[in-house]
Amino acid sequence: MNVAREGAPQVEGWAIYQRLLGYVLEHWKVALIAVLGMVITGATEAGFAWLIKPMLDSGFVERDMAILRLIPVGILSIFIIRGVSSFAAQYGTAWISRRVIARLREQVFDRFLTLPRRYFDEASSGMLLSRLTYNVEQVAQAGTNAVVIIIRDCATVIFLLGYMAWLSWSLTLTFTLLGPVVIGVVWYVSKRFRRLSHTIQRSVGNIAYVAEEAIEGSDEVRIFGAQQIERDRFAKANVRNTRQFMKFAATQALSTPVVQFCAALALSVVVWLATLQGSMTTVTVGTFVSFVTAMLLLLQPLKRLTKVHAEIQRGIAAGESIFEIIDEPPERDLGRYDPGRVDGRLELDAVGFHYGDRSQPVLQGINQTIEAGETVAIVGRSGSGKSTLVSLLPRFYELTEGEIRLDGVSLSDYRLSALRRQISLVGQQVVLFNASVAENIAYGQDPIPDRPEIIAAAEAANARGFIEALPDGFDTQIGENGVLLSGGQRQRLAIARALLKDAPLLILDEATSALDSESERHIQGALERLMQGRTTLVIAHRLSTIERADRILVLDGGRVVESGHHTGLIQHGGAYAALHQLQFGLGDGAAHDR
Repeated sequence: MNVAREGAPQVEGWAIYQRLLGYVLEHWKVALIAVLGMVITGATEAGFAWLIKPMLDSGFVERDMAILRLIPVGILSIFIIRGVSSFAAQYGTAWISRRVIARLREQVFDRFLTLPRRYFDEASSGMLLSRLTYNVEQVAQAGTNAVVIIIRDCATVIFLLGYMAWLSWSLTLTFTLLGPVVIGVVWYVSKRFRRLSHTIQRSVGNIAYVAEEAIEGSDEVRIFGAQQIERDRFAKANVRNTRQFMKFAATQALSTPVVQFCAALALSVVVWLATLQGSMTTVTVGTFVSFVTAMLLLLQPLKRLTKVHAEIQRGIAAGESIFEIIDEPPERDLGRYDPGRVDGRLELDAVGFHYGDRSQPVLQGINQTIEAGETVAIVGRSGSGKSTLVSLLPRFYELTEGEIRLDGVSLSDYRLSALRRQISLVGQQVVLFNASVAENIAYGQDPIPDRPEIIAAAEAANARGFIEALPDGFDTQIGENGVLLSGGQRQRLAIARALLKDAPLLILDEATSALDSESERHIQGALERLMQGRTTLVIAHRLSTIERADRILVLDGGRVVESGHHTGLIQHGGAYAALHQLQFGLGDGAAHDR
């Protein structure tokens, strides 16, 4: 997670906060009404203090009954005005706040959908989700709630100080001499708040990450009796989070009484000066009480202004993590070629790939031509680069060496949407959505296919029977990731989805490896129908499932070390024959690769 550099935290922090305020200013009309409400609310504080002087001097000392009768009307008028302005300020800022939150979440989620896969390889989903939920709320509070406090309370302070100066500039000057002390406290606290906010956000992300792993791996946790291990991991993350929050709370709690002590010291000095012999003849009772009332009314806004820095610093720290995602470059999509539908001829020319800054290549020197409609199986030991190779076709990763051409055109020249429209994927880990069966089969299709087309795809995938046996048939809600279905049923829905897409290129990434023999028999026929007329790349650790492939590529150390038909490779007695012997001699699954 990005952390501000030591050299320029204040400059970066102000730049980030300006950017946050930019989201608020998109709703400038509502913001203007809210700001006007805040200023009027601040002015009513000074208005209340002003009423004290005529009430005491003209009313109680001089016994002016007209003034005494007007005072209650004045009090009611001030609080009516305050109520209306306060409502306008609070409702206006709440309206803006929710729209800022919605906009930021839309931008972050949209970036999640377009970020390169490498970004997700390096970040946990728990951390990313905490940015989308917790961090965005912190940003919005800094951009709206904090602004309310700053504008309203600054207005209150200005009006009250102005009124106090009008009453007695010398007493007011005494009060303001302690201003630099207050500013020093706020400056120190701000720096500490910002540092602690980064730590808190990381600790919240760690909690989400630990909880996510325990929830997703609940079966493994139970079967291996690791509940205590997970409790300890979560407790460690939870204690760290609590400790950081308490440091934050301690700083916040200490800053408030320090500021209040400064104000109380100023009040004591003012009272002492006002009671001196020279002042007693020039300061009336009403003036003195009105002045002290204004001073007391200053304490709450000063207290809130001290606290608001905590909120702003939390928002700035959260904003850094949010804008890090928003500013992350999306997948490179500079191509403009969109052929409609391709034939499916693939050419791999000196293809090489390595992850990030790693010096060891995952793939190197791969030269192959796959004709349209040909079925090519890719096998090899674990870590040989099979899954990485097929991930290059839809450009989940960008090549670092060489070129891949589809129908004679480099993949980089294709528009990403056009390229991926040519490819269907059926993997071992089937992803289904918390929607109906029909919606999962038709996922991503635009326009949405008619029901007969969906049913035909399900029938071709040998899935219609079990679907129609479900409580609501094709309209049955299947739960999160198809939790209500068996592994074989989920796999058949994935095949139906690929059949309905009808793409000319097909990737089968260990599509039957997690199934029992009976489920595999059901699915094998569906896969054969799916493969007809399509260029198909098959990754399978069960070598028996690829014996009828047109060609088999054997990868080892990121290179193609053998290529040919099943029978010829067995007779050759090389790497493929060794894998075959290992699997059928020592048990199925020995060459499993991910």
